[in-house]
Amino acid sequence: MTVTTGSAIDTLWYTRCPVPTASGLANNLGWLGRTAETAGVQFGVLQDAGPELAARHFDHQLPGLIREGGNVPALAARAEGSPTRLIGLTWIDEAQAILVRGDSEVRDATGLRGLRIGIPAWAADRARSFPRAMALHGLASALRLGGLTFADVRLVEVPTTPAPQVRTANPDRNTTWGVEPLLAGDVDAIYVKGARAQEVARQHGLAVAVDLDSTDALRDRVNNGTPRPVTVHEDLLQQRPDIVIGFLAESLRAADWAAANVEQVRAVFQTETQSGPEGVVAAYGENFHTGLHLSLSDERVDLLGVQKQFLYAHGFLAHDFDLASWVAHEPLRQARAQLHAETAAAQ
Repeated sequence: MTVTTGSAIDTLWYTRCPVPTASGLANNLGWLGRTAETAGVQFGVLQDAGPELAARHFDHQLPGLIREGGNVPALAARAEGSPTRLIGLTWIDEAQAILVRGDSEVRDATGLRGLRIGIPAWAADRARSFPRAMALHGLASALRLGGLTFADVRLVEVPTTPAPQVRTANPDRNTTWGVEPLLAGDVDAIYVKGARAQEVARQHGLAVAVDLDSTDALRDRVNNGTPRPVTVHEDLLQQRPDIVIGFLAESLRAADWAAANVEQVRAVFQTETQSGPEGVVAAYGENFHTGLHLSLSDERVDLLGVQKQFLYAHGFLAHDFDLASWVAHEPLRQARAQLHAETAAAQ
């Protein structure tokens, strides 16, 4: 698909990953569509579009697109030259863990020494190779906790989806890669994350060797979703900053709403994550609904920088780039100011 930039924006396109996000809530509540209607443009969700448009989730080559999702595709797209800006970051821990079979004696990071670790194979391109990137960074963090490095384990490639999709109807979008090789004894441990991963572990009697969420240092939990970026195509930001600010304002509003409506939030995220209520709570914690707010704090940007350098060092970025120049602070500032003014006017 050839996408022409610079043309007038007539559609606000939105895409997200199957994880808890404030923008996902805002979309479910109809608030993003309201933003588009107020701005006089159409509203479209890539997950509900055809496969050609859905592919833009990974390369961000679509004017009018705002994406909230894993940082691997976002960083890879920027490194490839996609015209995007970073307008927000969230941090929600995702139950990252290294799993072993139930009969394994390994229950800590030092026990990983000498094990065969399943790592998803490369996919069709760098952006779609996020399962490999997640597993490698999760494993690197686990090994560091045990005073080990990649040299202390054996990496074994396991099959993955060459061209993962983000469409709503896609049954494979929450695949936990490496479970079958682990059960078959072809590998000794795998990296998993998220609500569906928790359910798969219970279903097959797998055990947690390393719980990365239990570590105190945020650096040890940096991965594809921590921190999770919101990125926007530059055409949309330049031509219609009002739409971008409106989108962020509705996301902030949804984060405020979530903090006081936990049961409704969990119901929405069960659908978003394709998981049961136990899986959502187990993966994201009892109080995840209180931490959905966007930020561009120095800490979060620095943590994204940790991820960027890891991805560059391991071949997931075509080129390095300056992270600070990618960040656009003003839209989030204006969105916060807009909400503050609305609150003050209502009092």
